[in-house]
Amino acid sequence: MSLMALAAAHNASAQSADTRVPPADPAAPTAADPQEDPEPGRPDALSDIVVTATRQSTNLQSTPITITAVTSEALQARGLSNAADLGDIIPNAAFERSQGVYGPGVSAFIRGIGQHDTSLAQEPAVAFYVDDVYYPLLFGSMFDLLELDHVEVLRGPQGTLFGRNALAGAINLVSKKPNLDTTTALVETTIGSFDRRDFRASLNLPISDTFGISVSAVSKERTGYQRVLDFRCEMVRRGTPALAGLFPFSNPDLINGSNSAAPDDCTIGHQGGEDSRAMRGQLYWEPQSNLSLTITADYLNDESDAPADSLVAINSTTSNNNANTRALFNRWTAPGGPTFAFDERFITGNPYTTYATYGDPVPAGVAVPGNTIYNGSIFRGGVQNPTNSPFRSWGVSSKLIYGLTDEIDLTVIGGYREIEATYSYDVDATPVALENNRNDVSQSNFSGEIRLTGSHSWVDWVAGLFYYEADGEQRFAGTSSYNNTIRYQSNKYTPVSKAAYVNATFRPMENLGVTVGGRYSDDTKPVDFYSVLDGTTAASTQFTVSPTGSTIFQIDLAEQRFDWKLGLDYRLAEHTMLFASAATGFRLPGFNARPFQASQVQQFPGEEILTYELGVKSDLFDRRLRVNATAFYTDYKTRIQSLSGSEYLLDGSGNRIPGTQVEVSQGQPGVTVCQNAPAGTTGFQCVSRTFYINIPGKVQGVEFEVEANPIDGLSINASLGYSNFSSADLDARPDTANKKLLRIPDWTASAGIQYEIPNLILGGTVTPRIDWLYMGDIVNSITRKETNQDGYSLVNARIAYHHEASDVDFALGVTNLFDKFYYRNYFVYQDIGFPHTNAQPAPPREWSLTISRRF
Repeated sequence: MSLMALAAAHNASAQSADTRVPPADPAAPTAADPQEDPEPGRPDALSDIVVTATRQSTNLQSTPITITAVTSEALQARGLSNAADLGDIIPNAAFERSQGVYGPGVSAFIRGIGQHDTSLAQEPAVAFYVDDVYYPLLFGSMFDLLELDHVEVLRGPQGTLFGRNALAGAINLVSKKPNLDTTTALVETTIGSFDRRDFRASLNLPISDTFGISVSAVSKERTGYQRVLDFRCEMVRRGTPALAGLFPFSNPDLINGSNSAAPDDCTIGHQGGEDSRAMRGQLYWEPQSNLSLTITADYLNDESDAPADSLVAINSTTSNNNANTRALFNRWTAPGGPTFAFDERFITGNPYTTYATYGDPVPAGVAVPGNTIYNGSIFRGGVQNPTNSPFRSWGVSSKLIYGLTDEIDLTVIGGYREIEATYSYDVDATPVALENNRNDVSQSNFSGEIRLTGSHSWVDWVAGLFYYEADGEQRFAGTSSYNNTIRYQSNKYTPVSKAAYVNATFRPMENLGVTVGGRYSDDTKPVDFYSVLDGTTAASTQFTVSPTGSTIFQIDLAEQRFDWKLGLDYRLAEHTMLFASAATGFRLPGFNARPFQASQVQQFPGEEILTYELGVKSDLFDRRLRVNATAFYTDYKTRIQSLSGSEYLLDGSGNRIPGTQVEVSQGQPGVTVCQNAPAGTTGFQCVSRTFYINIPGKVQGVEFEVEANPIDGLSINASLGYSNFSSADLDARPDTANKKLLRIPDWTASAGIQYEIPNLILGGTVTPRIDWLYMGDIVNSITRKETNQDGYSLVNARIAYHHEASDVDFALGVTNLFDKFYYRNYFVYQDIGFPHTNAQPAPPREWSLTISRRF
């Protein structure tokens, strides 16, 4: 696999571990060879994995924290290629590619704690690191997992070992550093379903005994698995041209302007495809045994499609009751024909097709009678948002390790990164612009860390200082005919984080370890809302605007706090350890990043948790079986919930705008929704709103991970996670409602088996492998049980052949072998007053063939 993997990870970095520091466990292998078998001549024994989560190089089985470590070989064998895939094998983890309005990134949850929203408004609950360099956003975090040494996933609050505090857990991607001994190269190509064409190349070049470089490049292309259809063309093809009314063709060439011709295919584009290029370079210098320096630079240009998105439900009564929507669709009603309306005609019937165009068919400057958005202004209408999600990122980082003594190391880390991205969302998933949104995000950030680590006979310790600052901006433009709003925002962020942390594991007696850790954090995040005029003075612009575009709202988010960790571990036998711990964690306060009007600009408190763990790590049956298990309990002391609702729409002077609805309470104090006004009463127009409420909760569960080599050549792995979330808001829901967290499964499980078969005739080895993945039941709405998704299983298969003499590998793989259909996510817009629901279908069965050669 190529070294380009981490270029796509958007974070450059350095040496894979503080490798000078001896392992805390004297029996553990050295970090110079992370996969070294502790018992030479025993190929059947399970290999040790060296991890750096404690900032020492320690054996995974001797590390008293809940951590899953997956080697690069295991990632390759299982066909895992990006950060979202890690959720398939980590118990109680739910990672998915972000969908629709959240742009390119990863929705990351561990033990039911995380968030789906990738905006800059809230700190990630799951922190990402690449070789100790902090990546501050879920946005843009679809990390490529290839050419790593290993991946470490830590569950539970993290702060006394890592530079940045993390509420739910941390993911540490550990890369391979340049090899100073041998010149090596790799060329790899992959073809597959949907015209997949991947190419990777890398070169490792030792310049001298103390200096080496590595360079790599990658190109990835794949046509999207969801087809975009021309709406009018498709109505003609189906023999129902009257349903298209007067709506125009998106591509008139499809049917040559004829209303009677029946085209064979109305495809005008695709969603869910991939198109990215990246480069990466790394310099490694080791002038003496106690000094090393790594410098890394990378660049990524990703022009991939927007994710697949389908319109799955419409309440036509709700849409017809909206005067603005009714007037907009009436524009295309043919004289004497059926009414052109937002109804079931826009549901394609096939989730792998959509009518979304990300454009506005009403030209600029056109007035639509009865619709106040289209008022004849040349600044309104005719917008075409990009149908892909351009993402560009570049960064540099360095890591210096200096051995002050034989027992103490100094590590200095610095990293700088810039990102630019654009992503749009066609909210209604139709060619009519009921609501279209566009976001342009840019951020530059610097992080630095100074760390001292020590390993002595009676204590292992780490102490560090961390600094992070960023300058980010999220620009938004959105037109909602349904909400009767035009929003233009430019939110600027300048977060600064400073922290000091210390963690020590004492060994007062043989086989016993006592861990004490503490962290002081000082975080600030000033936010400025800027107004941007659209050339009109209409009240529906919503914000009190300034002709100069000056700041109209300011929010100063800040928190100072101390967090701690206490732990015990005891070695029952040579390969069996018990551990227990308690730790706190927090998340900085946040704010509403998507206000529809001035009344919705607000901040909300930060979150805090206290987690208890009890675990065991064991290698059994002469090290042929490995069983790790953890039970946990989390007291979610401050838990901010975003609840969907609606409120009265206000004009520029703060007055209610007349309409047909009234505002009513929705259970939770302060949360309101709108409903049709009773006959004969005065009503008003309403607008969607997100309310933020503190509702404490509890999480408890168990996690199991198993590896086995029962006979030579046969490898088996499995994991199981169960978590139960309880809180007052869930308990208070009626029996007719869903009483679970939205979009988070209670159960996760995985299992895999492979068998390496020597093939003397072909001169190599053949390794068939099969993997099973399970995701438990998921609810997507509190009240709309029709959007519930039953638990589902996926099966992936792969057969690999390695030719020893030529060092050539062939691998044929199939994901979703049985073509299981499921949705990655739902957007239940009906819960916030819209008439429809969208869902994002996962890919169907896909095959791939990879050929690689090492030199």
